[in-house]
Amino acid sequence: MEIIEKKLRIEDAELISAFELNDNFLQLIQNRFKTAVLIRGENLILKGYTDEIKVIERLFREFSYLLKRNGVILQSDISTILELIDTREYEEIKHNGNNKNPVIYNGVKEIIRVKSQKQLEYYEKVLNNDLVFAIGPAGTGKTFLAVAMALAALRLNEVSKIIITRPAVEAGESLGFLPGDMREKIDPYLRPLTDAMHYLLSGDKLKALLEKQTIEITPLAYMRGRTLNNAFIILDEAQNATRTQMKMFLTRFGPNSKVIITGDVTQIDLQNKEDSGLIHASNILKGIKGIEFVYFSNKDVVRHKLVAEIIKAYEKETKSEAKKSSGKEKE
Repeated sequence: MEIIEKKLRIEDAELISAFELNDNFLQLIQNRFKTAVLIRGENLILKGYTDEIKVIERLFREFSYLLKRNGVILQSDISTILELIDTREYEEIKHNGNNKNPVIYNGVKEIIRVKSQKQLEYYEKVLNNDLVFAIGPAGTGKTFLAVAMALAALRLNEVSKIIITRPAVEAGESLGFLPGDMREKIDPYLRPLTDAMHYLLSGDKLKALLEKQTIEITPLAYMRGRTLNNAFIILDEAQNATRTQMKMFLTRFGPNSKVIITGDVTQIDLQNKEDSGLIHASNILKGIKGIEFVYFSNKDVVRHKLVAEIIKAYEKETKSEAKKSSGKEKE
């Protein structure tokens, strides 16, 4: 592959100044690529392979974007963006207008991308709104993508912490009779969330973030009385939150916070299904600017192909039972 030299003019004088004052910025980039990277006056001089040069050009556009947004660019910002680079196919986390499968998060095991049109709708609505409801069956990626988007926001310094919560509903078992202290009793309810975190972060990184409470995973009942600023907040299994709990939760988040609420209205474990806060909220909050809804169906399932068929079978049975029940009432 031919080595070329390319000279680009940097229009952002503040970006040039930031790099001139911090030698480590260029050194970090040099360590990441084989391409030589120099700044001479207003020019960025790149000498290397074509593919890498394209990546570095996009990289500097991202630096300029961050500087304009935050008013400052730090060494940690440079490191963060470099972590998000896939040299085979670089994609900017927040600006993927021409890409059908944008990267959401560069996880420890794999790069997490949008996998369907519905997931793309979900991703874009979260980027552009402060409160998004994701409603639909298991296996559509509602919770997993919410966690990935939260980690991306944290990595880009858009929020200072992540809070993930879900109701601890007694589905068949009483908490009081389960073994262990309160933490041990509620851990099974929170396990799906910690599983997602373990898939996206290394064990050491997750442990450190949990210890610093940068990431907090907690039962919904523990949210009462709090005000959550500069946070990315996820309420999972929201169909099992009561109307009172939902109202309490929705009034917790403060300035510069983003909220995703996920749930499946076909899996309500409350004794009175009409008391589901998710159903109630989805009826009364539509049309409010800044609040969006994404509805997934069995067609959007991204787990094993049999999961979609299983969901279809249960939906068919539910409709059949409802029809029979309606017929008996008419008699």
